[in-house]
Amino acid sequence: MVFNLDFDSSRVSFPHPELADDDGLLAIGGDLSVDRLILAYKNGIFPWFSDDSPIMWYAPHERFVIFPENLKISKSMRQTLRSNKFKITVDQAFKEVIENCAKINRKNQDGTWITADMIHAYSELNKVNYAHSIEVWYNNELVGGLYGIYINQVFCGESMFSTVSDASKAALIYLITHFKLKFVDCQFHTPHLASMGGTSISQHEYLSILTEQHASKL
Repeated sequence: MVFNLDFDSSRVSFPHPELADDDGLLAIGGDLSVDRLILAYKNGIFPWFSDDSPIMWYAPHERFVIFPENLKISKSMRQTLRSNKFKITVDQAFKEVIENCAKINRKNQDGTWITADMIHAYSELNKVNYAHSIEVWYNNELVGGLYGIYINQVFCGESMFSTVSDASKAALIYLITHFKLKFVDCQFHTPHLASMGGTSISQHEYLSILTEQHASKL
């Protein structure tokens, strides 16, 4: 059953994630206010929509995640990291990262879900220390990165981009190996993420892990 959300920002709430449809769609409407987004992520819910649709909120019944202890780094990637080819920073170019994620061409995808409203909303989350970016630089040029939400020691990855080989992998590896995480939420399965140790868990397990920690920030 898909629920319609109230637009009144003073009454922010969501139905329980287990009520989502088979495809994970839980609710439609509401807004992208900081309070609503934080509440959503605390309950395993995220927005995903395009410019020509209303705001759509998803809570998949299965989530694809990477537990730090399961991270797989290939021999060639280890060599790349040891070479110090890349410089990696945190929260130094959040807007540039999200804008690059929005414009990067992706296979089998027409357009982007990272709308102007989404860019504004997540930039506001960055200002209050909930949204974060990892930037990868080569010869002082931004060549890759990722952004997402860090809440209760879970990093909910939203998107990544790369303009040179291995840059987005370097960002993800840096995130997993440099911060205290229960897991990285990759949302959906991809062969690339599976090769790095990703695995599917149930919504119930996801929420149990997400809620067992007190709220924390990077």
